[in-house]
Amino acid sequence: MTRIGVVGAGRVGAVLAVALRDRGHDIVSVAGESSASRTRIETLLPGVPVAKPTAVSRSCDLLLLTVPDDMLSNVVTMLSASGAIRAGQYVVHTSGKHGLAVLEPAADLGAQVLAMHPAMTFTGTDVDLDRLAGCVYGVTATLDTHELARTLVDDLGGSIAWVPEDRRTLYHAGLAHGANHLVTLVTQAMELLRASGAEDPAATLRPLLGAALDNALTYGSAALTGPIVRGDVETVRAHLADIATTAPDTVESYVVMARATANRAVLDGRLLPIRAAKLVGILNDALATAPKAPAQDTGTITGNRAAAGPGA
Repeated sequence: MTRIGVVGAGRVGAVLAVALRDRGHDIVSVAGESSASRTRIETLLPGVPVAKPTAVSRSCDLLLLTVPDDMLSNVVTMLSASGAIRAGQYVVHTSGKHGLAVLEPAADLGAQVLAMHPAMTFTGTDVDLDRLAGCVYGVTATLDTHELARTLVDDLGGSIAWVPEDRRTLYHAGLAHGANHLVTLVTQAMELLRASGAEDPAATLRPLLGAALDNALTYGSAALTGPIVRGDVETVRAHLADIATTAPDTVESYVVMARATANRAVLDGRLLPIRAAKLVGILNDALATAPKAPAQDTGTITGNRAAAGPGA
């Protein structure tokens, strides 16, 4: 049993803490300041003391840092400078972008450091616990923390993908592009279907997207189907016209993904370059002439200015 302290009771931290507690580890304290974090602690970790980050660090043998990427360096520096991290202590973070370099202030004090990122999307509820089974963790470790990584990932029911320090950002970019941008893509697709009259866009898309994802993961680019691969110029032209009228903010993403699809189809030998050139010309023209989407609220990015949203 390991005495674990958690700094950052966000969607990831609270869920991992529950999973590790269920495997017999002692969650001795947790830090979380937002109302959402406090609610997660009360719901998922009842009875676990809530403390300041420095107090959490001093109370544990393994410090789990689950704060946002852009905050991680400051948190590590602050805890190290305050004397809250000690020699022999394990310091583990769950950032996808960062490797071990961000933990250097802790390592300089003699702490054993580890980067362990779950390749999973989280809701911050107990629904996530079942999803952890089989989750892959992108791990960057020292020789001294390889065994710790194996133990923690095994306790979480996952498996390890070893990520070199200098490939950490690329690893994270692949996950973000595949998962985060997928949410935007699917949301836009549902909006188009809803505008077409579909009563349940999600039900319409679910079997199609499930099959497309399985095929893509199994066969890669060979799984491509649809009007771009077939070179159906007039179909693509009609798509763009209706999208420009109904959902102008979707034109740009349609064009960008369609161009990328055409390039892959040409490289695979499934689309003739002359046909691809005609498709790309139509796509470029549509982007140049697309009506500007109206700003919906103060959180919308318009032109080169990003309007500040809540908490900015």
